[in-house]
Amino acid sequence: MPFVTSFVPEIRFGENLHETIGSAAASFDAKTAAIVIDGFLVRSGLAGRVAAQLQAVGIRGCVFSDFTGEPTIAHVRHATEAATGADVVIGIGGGSALDIAKIAACCAASGEDAMRYALAANPLPKNPLKKIMVPTTAGTGSETSATNIFAGSGGRKLWIWGRETKADLVLLDPVLTATLPADLTAWCGMDAFIHAFEAATNRNAHAGGKFYAHEALRLLTGALETAVRQPDNMEARGKMLLGSCYAGIAIDNCGTAIAHTISHALAGLAPVHHGLATALGFEATLAWLVEADTADLDAAAKACGLVRAADLPAFVSGLMDRCGIVRILPNAFAALDRGALAAEMKAPENQPMRRSTIRETSDQDIARFAAAIMSLPKAA
Repeated sequence: MPFVTSFVPEIRFGENLHETIGSAAASFDAKTAAIVIDGFLVRSGLAGRVAAQLQAVGIRGCVFSDFTGEPTIAHVRHATEAATGADVVIGIGGGSALDIAKIAACCAASGEDAMRYALAANPLPKNPLKKIMVPTTAGTGSETSATNIFAGSGGRKLWIWGRETKADLVLLDPVLTATLPADLTAWCGMDAFIHAFEAATNRNAHAGGKFYAHEALRLLTGALETAVRQPDNMEARGKMLLGSCYAGIAIDNCGTAIAHTISHALAGLAPVHHGLATALGFEATLAWLVEADTADLDAAAKACGLVRAADLPAFVSGLMDRCGIVRILPNAFAALDRGALAAEMKAPENQPMRRSTIRETSDQDIARFAAAIMSLPKAA
């Protein structure tokens, strides 16, 4: 099968590598830098330390951290304002921070609003600002992906895709993930696992993507439970971070599938952590999915240390149990029903993931999955 492997940015890995952010920015001949960083990392003092690094090498830094939860068009617009006039954008944090930073680097360079590029309506600028991505969670793989998700003014999930949004440099530092709470470690880790699994088994899967996806599955299945139970275990944290990064490369090449149709649809209805939503969607559809009985499904199972794909549903549910993942939706979903979720799963922006799923996904399947998800308990 012919394939093309997408561009992979320079990746550096090591403990305390975040202490080299200043020198990395200087290597791009930057004079000004916009730092897009999660608010709690500002409060931890990390933003101040990065700004001091930049100042030490003659770079003026501007910090933008005025965002919470999933990215919105308002967040992206404010970040673009902060990045306007900068030479480099440094994204530090989870997937939201990185997605916002990457979009802002494009929009600040072009002077255009992000909505101009939503859903590939127009080509991205060919001269985006330089981008350094420093993930502090092991989940989204945004640091190596060309896909960037945000909510439009009406709350609907939108995406901006293109090589121009990708990082120029990725710094992977497991030390930065050590303070991630157990529930977030588990949710983000399952998100990375599902990225790798879906990329390796969907209709778009090819040898270039599976190379990264299978290694990601090996790393993640071997380290997730340890990272949840022993947060200071740097070996496990490092494997999680590298596995998440590889999974990001895999989905950048091959995309995702039905679990992400569900998680994106859930997020279009009410706020919910992406990793949790994806894990719930994956568990609800996995037994149906493995009935496809393909060589790719068996190969993914073997990468997880299993004999065959039929072993996957029990394995995944057991892994979620051991990592303490509670099958529950936020209370905001109490006012919604299965019909609302099914309708959102059929929205145009969620169809590429539905179509890429290795099994044909009928409207009846959609209705059944929506019913299973919306029957879950809601948080009080």
